[in-house]
Amino acid sequence: MRASLIQIAVEEAESVESRRGRVASLVRDQNGADLVVLPELWTTGAFAFEEFDAEAEPLRGPTYEAMAKAASDAGVWLHAGSIPERAPDGTLYNTSLVFSPTGDLAASYRKIHRFGFDKGEAVLMGAGRELVTVPLPGTTVGVATCYDLRFPELFRSLVDAGAETLVIPAGWPERRRAHWTLLAQARAVENQAFVLACGTAGTHAGVPQAGHSIVVDPWGEVLAEAGADEEILTVDFDPGKVATTREQFPALKDRVLGLRAPDRP
Repeated sequence: MRASLIQIAVEEAESVESRRGRVASLVRDQNGADLVVLPELWTTGAFAFEEFDAEAEPLRGPTYEAMAKAASDAGVWLHAGSIPERAPDGTLYNTSLVFSPTGDLAASYRKIHRFGFDKGEAVLMGAGRELVTVPLPGTTVGVATCYDLRFPELFRSLVDAGAETLVIPAGWPERRRAHWTLLAQARAVENQAFVLACGTAGTHAGVPQAGHSIVVDPWGEVLAEAGADEEILTVDFDPGKVATTREQFPALKDRVLGLRAPDRP
């Protein structure tokens, strides 16, 4: 399987409309890939909290339309990162969109763990409640977003739901870049799964972004890693390595905590 992670630079000088068109063109250029991944909140910037309300879209808004067409034009599975979604009741969500190669919406995921410690996203947006997995040819993708990366129980639940490849769009700050790399490798090792983590470059509301999108295999080996600037990170990987790893080192079978206790007579 070939995956392309598009590490988009989000800068204030570029309008949302202009960036949307530019990113759609970048997606179309990846027509040799099987899966394309975009970062979190690339339309606004993950730290541009004051823009969330003004730039929020309905689920099937302009970003949905542009990305659906780009996925169809390229003939790729597209994890289109996330958008600030305005639900019919007015609640904002940090919502990821996944499109099939025909441009149909395969899944949407509202971010469960909101970042901000009682400010920013944590108070401006609602929390998702549902786990999301997406069956692709050859692998099942588990979907998570940025701050979710710090919560291993979410990923274990995704693995229990059948996930073999964990896809994580993010807007991760440069000042915590060491955590980004460490946690991506940890989630891969503990779940014996591939991790495809796609971040942003540039500066969001004065917060420099980490970049360094990364692909990690089920043994925790880094297959590819981007730098700090806008970049397209393309990697070929074998989804079958998940089953092989889990057979050769069956640690997941030895789980005790978190499993339902047997019924007692």
